[in-house]
Parts: sequence; C-alpha cells; structure tokens
Amino acid sequence: MSEPLQSRLRLIVGLGNPGAEYAETRHNAGFWFCKRLSERLGANFANESRFHGYAANAREARVWLLMPQVFMNRSGMSVGALARFHRILPAEILIVHDELDIPPGQLRLKFGGGMGGHNGLKDISAHLATQDFWRLRIGIGHPGDRNEVINYVLKPPRREERDEIDMALDRALDLWPLLEKAEWNAAMQRANVRPVQPKLSKDTPA
Repeated sequence: MSEPLQSRLRLIVGLGNPGAEYAETRHNAGFWFCKRLSERLGANFANESRFHGYAANAREARVWLLMPQVFMNRSGMSVGALARFHRILPAEILIVHDELDIPPGQLRLKFGGGMGGHNGLKDISAHLATQDFWRLRIGIGHPGDRNEVINYVLKPPRREERDEIDMALDRALDLWPLLEKAEWNAAMQRANVRPVQPKLSKDTPA
C-alpha cells in the first residue's frame, strides 16, 4: 500500500444525490465542491456510463474528478469502477462529503478512520475493501435530533448557513495547490483550523 502522506492525488470524488430535486440540498455539498474545482482546473464533466457518473479528466493537474450519478448509498459502485479502470489506489483518492458533526463554515481533512454513519462512505469503503482513503469533510451542522437527520440533509440549508458553507468551499478550493503537490500535512493544518469569527464591536447588538 502507498504511504498516505506520500501518495499523489489521482481521484477526487464529490458525493451527492443525482437529480434537480436534490441539487441544492445539504447532502450535495460534495457535488458543489467538485463543480467549483472543475471550473478552476478547466475540466469538463461528461456522463460516463461505465463509471456510473459524471467524470472529468483534468489533464494538466493529472487528476480525475467524479460525481457519482447513483444515489448516495451506492456511491461505491461508481468510485470502485473508475478506480479499478485507471488503477488508482485508495490512498490516492479524496472523497469530499457533507458532515453533520461539523458546523457550517468549517472543514476537516483526514485519512482513514470511521464512517461516522455516512452511507456514501460506507459503500465506498465496501467497494474499495478498505477505509484507508482521504476525506474532506464539509460541515453542514446537525439538526439536534437524530430522528430529523434524513429530513435535514435532504433539504437546502438556510441562507446564512449556505453563506458559511460557500465560504468553507472557497477555503477548500484554496487547498488545491497543496493537494496537487501531495503536501498533505500542510493541507490538513490549513483545512482543520477553525475560521476566525469577526469580533463584535461595542455598537453591534449581541
């Protein structure tokens, strides 16, 4: 197996659900990131039926982008198909996904570990036969009641939450130069720092 901190990134997967009705929901934060990154890299997505999703080859960056077009809990079928075809190792894969346990506006970059109840990650782990891949977790916050989680992730964020998520996505895009050079430690340090909240002035109502 490749050492994770030395592995070159060859595949970035954004997780979400296909269809216009899900496009703006919290669960599609991974798609939002992939679309923005494809624009930055000048890579165009095409429907690749053999990979069960939209794939883009950013040739200059030597990285594939993938947005599975199967539902979240079957994401592994898409990831596994592209990884096997292009002989990409799990340690060379970054999965970008929404994260309930992180507030909107925050990110976490990590290698391996548990699935945290995320059905997309569980299926990917099953298809890759390992949990040893990179994850970029985009905070969406938690509804506070576990019984409301499904309803929560399948709804659009409130406007102020979306603004915070958008700022986090901008910070995630700024990680690209480090990710491209496999400077994983530096990328983790930058991603995992909590953004500084603006101080309230004396004249600002609390």
